[in-house]
Amino acid sequence: MSLDVIRSSLPALLARFSVPGAVLAVSAGGERFALAHGVLNSRTGVEVTTDSLFQVGSITKVWTTTLIMQLAAEGLLELDAPVRAYLPSFRLGSETAAATVTIRHLLCHTGGFEGDLFTDTGRGDDCVARFVDTLGDTPQLFPPGTMLSYNNAGFAVLGRVVEVLRDRPFDVCLRESIAAPLGITALATDAYEAVLHRTAVGHIAPSLGAPLAPAPVWALPRSNAPAGSMLAMSAGDLLLFARMHMSGGDGLLSPASVKAMQQRAADRPAPGLPGAGWGLGWEIMNDTGTVIGHDGGTIGQAAFLRVIPDRDVAIALLTNGGDAASLYHALLPPLIEELTGITLPAPARPPARPEPIDATRYLGTYSSRVADLTVTQDPAGRLWLHDTPKGIFTQLGPPTPPQELVRLTGDTLIVRDHPGTAHPVYAFLGTDTDGRALFLHGGRATRRVPRPRQR
Repeated sequence: MSLDVIRSSLPALLARFSVPGAVLAVSAGGERFALAHGVLNSRTGVEVTTDSLFQVGSITKVWTTTLIMQLAAEGLLELDAPVRAYLPSFRLGSETAAATVTIRHLLCHTGGFEGDLFTDTGRGDDCVARFVDTLGDTPQLFPPGTMLSYNNAGFAVLGRVVEVLRDRPFDVCLRESIAAPLGITALATDAYEAVLHRTAVGHIAPSLGAPLAPAPVWALPRSNAPAGSMLAMSAGDLLLFARMHMSGGDGLLSPASVKAMQQRAADRPAPGLPGAGWGLGWEIMNDTGTVIGHDGGTIGQAAFLRVIPDRDVAIALLTNGGDAASLYHALLPPLIEELTGITLPAPARPPARPEPIDATRYLGTYSSRVADLTVTQDPAGRLWLHDTPKGIFTQLGPPTPPQELVRLTGDTLIVRDHPGTAHPVYAFLGTDTDGRALFLHGGRATRRVPRPRQR
């Protein structure tokens, strides 16, 4: 997929997947190029340029990890020390977990507590500290270190550790310890800074079937900034950060720290789920570990970063709405294969002839702070997943219609009919006292709501 082919096909791909605007940037050896198309805001019609700022979402977690690794290299922090060594008042719903969960557990998403928490604690410099103070009743799903379950709140905790050890707000640490040494100046850590630049606005559908429109708010709460609620930058500057991780740290990190981040620290919890596992901050994208990366999703914006250190290749795709995942699959895997010869695993596909399923183990409701996921069975024996958003997620567009589930492999089921390229996959893990699955896992574990006991 040559540069000319990408340039000529990008407008059609954005139209096909209803993506208002996007920037694709590539660093391959000594070669650099970036392409932009579309609009930053469909209401104003301002065009996307290669230096436009987009939110990078959870890619921020790799920046947060970099800050933690710098502290470790300076001897100010130990990865296997408990969080309470640095935050003595840290609390969770489980006292045992709060006392034993380590920095490393949080870096590789094995902390075991519910992680999709987006409590708004204001816009002041104390917002991360105040957020961490709200975690005292957070449910512990399983003991720390037991299983990988993506955890946003855990990275907010890590951000607070950075603040305490550096004695300054998280966004100041980002600028002083990473952005400034890399020469990144066009950076936004809140909406007040974003308006000073040519910055994208996310787009969502206000109701089912409605056309995309600019999102009603620009960002998630600042309290989740270390997990990825705020940070915005250009695709080219994101690749400056990626190149630092491909070149031994460039003085910001030691080569040993760079290598430690890229080594697998936690495996995916079930066959069929996307990816291979997690390092420290980085997601391991394939079984051989040759491709690392991270995705980011905020309010109507999606970002994708893929890094192949051994081949000196990094690619970033930043978007502001629509079916960004399908745009990713149309662009990045073919480009990675052309530049490196590495073939990324294709998204799982549902079987042409699904086998019958004994639904007993799967039926029921699995609940978190942000959604209720209910599995039902219709009279024809088909399984359906009903996703009911809660909290802030009720404001981010219409709920997903019920989706039919069929078996992919073992206790891993896949959505049968899906408009996008990547069909969602869910593993049903653990066993409760009635022999039913304890968790529904689609990247993060959501625990079953137990049946009321008869009196």
